[in-house]
Amino acid sequence: MNDYAIEAVQITKSYGSVLALDQVNLHVRTGSIYGLIGDNGAGKSTFLKLLAGHIFPTAGELRLFGQFAEQELRRCRRQMGAMIEQPGFFPNLTVEDTLEYYRIQRGIPGREKVEEVLKLTDIQEKRRAKCKKLSMGQKQRLGLAIAMIGEPRLLVLDEPINGLDPSGIIEFRALLLRLNREKNLTILLSSHILSELQQTATVFGFLNKGKLLEEISSEKLQEKCADYLDISVTDPEEYAALLAKHFPEEPFQVLPERTIRILKCLREPEEYSRLAAENGLYIRGLELRRASLEEYYMNLKNGGNGIC
Repeated sequence: MNDYAIEAVQITKSYGSVLALDQVNLHVRTGSIYGLIGDNGAGKSTFLKLLAGHIFPTAGELRLFGQFAEQELRRCRRQMGAMIEQPGFFPNLTVEDTLEYYRIQRGIPGREKVEEVLKLTDIQEKRRAKCKKLSMGQKQRLGLAIAMIGEPRLLVLDEPINGLDPSGIIEFRALLLRLNREKNLTILLSSHILSELQQTATVFGFLNKGKLLEEISSEKLQEKCADYLDISVTDPEEYAALLAKHFPEEPFQVLPERTIRILKCLREPEEYSRLAAENGLYIRGLELRRASLEEYYMNLKNGGNGIC
């Protein structure tokens, strides 16, 4: 069995003189949740449309489950469920009839499949409601149910939590994590809500102006975005010298507003306070913080090495 559900090898997509994707190499391991991150126009939706077969690359090779021949890609896409842009519904059809329509359209045998995905996505209580009467969260669940009706091995979701309220986001996140865990479902999703992706994805890929800047696992990201400590002190220059002498293994930065940032906290905050007090300095403020995925992405996008 191939280790990767998706591999992009030097994928390029251009529209005339506009380069939407520029030699992208991307790897989605089977069983992972891959978060694709980038601004509007970065190339996220273009890449997802390539996966779904809505458009085709200008150059490079796309592989699904290790297959790359066009006939094999078409076969593999039948094992993929996709929700790209706004899910398409018939407003006057019920939820149940909508799912039955897509089941028949895709040639999926057995009416029981509709019942299965209704339960799977927790939308069975709305089975007889017309699509136009659904809330945003319910529409997203229905879109997910449509994507899941063929029992896919791979799920591709474009901004699935856009427009959801906080409760809807939490419920949708729990649903994706359950599908990944219980069905070993590989999930590729893009989202502008990076704080949510940080709680969901196991791997991150960063797109900027059509180029893939980096791929990084959630474990490696956590290492790079370790806790840091901001210390406001009466004499930052003297305190910096004390840190260099007594805690030489700890990197730090001298910031404006008489603040020093300890980049990797190897000690309890009280030890930093004690160092100042024992040398006649006063701590005005001390705040332990965790760097975010947003900070990491902005650092990477602006030419940094991604370290928070």
